[in-house]
Amino acid sequence: MCSYSFTVFMSVFQLLPVAPFHILSLGGTGGEAGLFLGLLTYASAVSAPITGAMGDRLGKRRVLIVASLAITVFSLLYAVAPSFHVILALVLVHGVFWSGLLSSSSAYVTDIVPISRRAEGLGYAGFASILAVAVAPWIGLWVFDHGGWTLLCLEMAGLNLMMAFIAWRLPPDARRAMPPLSLKPADLVEWRIMVGAITLFLYSFSYGGITSFVAVYADQLGVTPRALFFTVFSLAIVSTRPFIARYADQVGHARVIVPCLGMMVLGIAVLVFASTRMTFALSAMLFGVGFGSAYPIFVAHLMHHVPEHRRGATFGALIGAFDTGIGTGSIAIGWISEHYSFSHAFTVAGALALLSIPYFLFMEKRQWTTSASAPPA
Repeated sequence: MCSYSFTVFMSVFQLLPVAPFHILSLGGTGGEAGLFLGLLTYASAVSAPITGAMGDRLGKRRVLIVASLAITVFSLLYAVAPSFHVILALVLVHGVFWSGLLSSSSAYVTDIVPISRRAEGLGYAGFASILAVAVAPWIGLWVFDHGGWTLLCLEMAGLNLMMAFIAWRLPPDARRAMPPLSLKPADLVEWRIMVGAITLFLYSFSYGGITSFVAVYADQLGVTPRALFFTVFSLAIVSTRPFIARYADQVGHARVIVPCLGMMVLGIAVLVFASTRMTFALSAMLFGVGFGSAYPIFVAHLMHHVPEHRRGATFGALIGAFDTGIGTGSIAIGWISEHYSFSHAFTVAGALALLSIPYFLFMEKRQWTTSASAPPA
């Protein structure tokens, strides 16, 4: 699963920082460049509750194979797309398969991680994607600068085929007894989880904007290398996540989530005023420490309160909230930066991340997790 996740994120994080440059070169505006990640994650968010439930029904390994092959096709279509309008249309369908990939891979990992070390285990499993994020933007930007957009898309298609092969080699996931199939919205979608997961929406807004535009922002300010933020961000996660996640397993997940959210807010605040390589690195470090640990701890906190046969649907709901935040952040940061400045745009992102703290505390006080599809005795 680590090799699968590494290949997944090696592919997508070559695409995400480069796509805005390609769309701009095709005549698109900053706002239209932000639509690429925005539409990808919106499509993922809308479809994730359904594709997550499909993973529970059809088998997570099967969904991983199909999604990998489908994304291979989209990589090839991006290479021959004649305009940015076609690219934006393609990414809407791409997002549906992306949501199935994310929810099924996360649920598959959760099935094999010991319950008593869930936050730590999910943190280790996430290392593969973090390491990929550390190097993929460098490779993607280099390939784009020296070989062009078509070569980048062909390389991503090769990686996606590798993903399909790795998924095919995985052991089949355990099939559990399932209740009768129901098409009722209450059975397909974990609505209570989605309400509580607004915390994810509020802080993932900043992640969406940073992922799409931090390389453009660095280029605008003359900070080199352009991929510096991604590398420091990834190294900060790798060096702190195991200790923070293990500590959260020991003292309680809810007690550690709020400090992680606070670190993210500090990182965004530094980015607002960043103008040098040092301030970019400091922002990436702070943001990486907080963001890198918040998600696995949040998921571990939640998974104690949902039944095993609903893990795919639960991850679908979480990804729905998370990807909606990423998509909104990408689009909004693109629009605000075009009409005002990146400093104004990242200030808005920091304000929403700050709101995630009181919202999480409010929902914890209402004990939203213990009322969310509690498992049978």
